[in-house]
Amino acid sequence: MAPRLDVHDTSATPEAVEDLAIPPYDEVSPVDARALSKTLFKRLETLEEGTPEYSYVRNTLVELNLALVKYAASRFRSRSEPMEDIIQVGTIGLIKAIDRFELSRGVEFPTFAMPTIIGEIKRFFRDTSWSVRVPRRLQELRLDLAKAGDELAQQLDRAPTASELAAKLRISESEVVEGMGASNAYTASSLDAQPDEDDAEGALADRIGYEDHGLEGIENVESLKPLIADLTPRDRQILSLRFVANMTQSEIGEELGISQMHVSRLLTRTLRRLRRGLLVEE
Repeated sequence: MAPRLDVHDTSATPEAVEDLAIPPYDEVSPVDARALSKTLFKRLETLEEGTPEYSYVRNTLVELNLALVKYAASRFRSRSEPMEDIIQVGTIGLIKAIDRFELSRGVEFPTFAMPTIIGEIKRFFRDTSWSVRVPRRLQELRLDLAKAGDELAQQLDRAPTASELAAKLRISESEVVEGMGASNAYTASSLDAQPDEDDAEGALADRIGYEDHGLEGIENVESLKPLIADLTPRDRQILSLRFVANMTQSEIGEELGISQMHVSRLLTRTLRRLRRGLLVEE
């Protein structure tokens, strides 16, 4: 019986990986899945595309990272399409991300893959139907903008601006804005549409015109941006892992190679600094 693969040993050589048994997928935690994925990507780079070994490693990477697809698909659960179809489309995006991913970029695979997965799902909805008839030119422009947006998001690791989209497609910014506006004609929701069973809010008509208390935090968010920019790269990374990726302190410690206690101290220090900066601005 082959020895079990230590998912934390990302330094394993490609030859060693070939002789190791991969644990069942339901026994691998998200943190272990990231570590194991790194090892498998390293192995994939040494294999010839189209061989049984290549397909095996590639399919294993798909299985290990299906949680990313399910998370992305959950954002579209209010759509009329079956969740199984959305997950299937998202899996296509996952496969595309696996085929394009390069370890040498120094980017975590979930960070790289998520825009591609979500982009594939959005493209599925874009290509299905339009609620309001718009000129063919705007339909095609919207598709071009979506494709360019996905490509630029991968390159820039953020959403592109209207000027960047205009430069990419060699059109004016006003045409970009017009194409984006066409997206409003894609889907329409009934004001009387009932929410999902687990949604505490009522129908859309009952929610129009209510007071959004979240607006009170906009000023704080804008004030935080320059304060976060002044942090060290490691402090910014820890904040991102904790509050964007929703990782626990223990998971962050494993990701960065430091103890959970050290992560706690760094987070406390950083949050205290940001809080103090907000108070000074007030």
